[in-house]
Amino acid sequence: MAIIRVAKRFHFEMAHALYGYDGLCKNIHGHSYNLEITVMGQALQQAQHPKDGMVLDFSELKNIVKKRIVARFDHSLMVNSASSQEQVKLFKKNTERLIVVDFQPTTENIVAYIAEILQQHLPINVSLYKVRLYETVTSYAEWVASDNE
Repeated sequence: MAIIRVAKRFHFEMAHALYGYDGLCKNIHGHSYNLEITVMGQALQQAQHPKDGMVLDFSELKNIVKKRIVARFDHSLMVNSASSQEQVKLFKKNTERLIVVDFQPTTENIVAYIAEILQQHLPINVSLYKVRLYETVTSYAEWVASDNE
């Protein structure tokens, strides 16, 4: 049986600040992120089954990513837990949607974080192949499963 890849695109707005950074990105700023998720597996081969020929129903992939990533990240502020407790308290006071992570919230680290989350929530017969996160129209970071085995 053939292994097939299927992909879906998503969009969310999120702010972040790079703790201790020596440039402009140390300031809170936002991006219009575009996210591409590619999964792979064997298509279902069951004649007369409504999902015959599907690796994963696009609506199921959409639901997983929207619930686990987009709903959580959209219009949020992501900061490094290394920020001072005073800063984190201030962030919590001024925003309802704060994500405190144990890493510098660069696009490279965020894409790996997204991959880690999604791998835990995909059906058993489907694997995550690639996650691509565009921070701007011309800049992205990419996580590929085969590079991380």
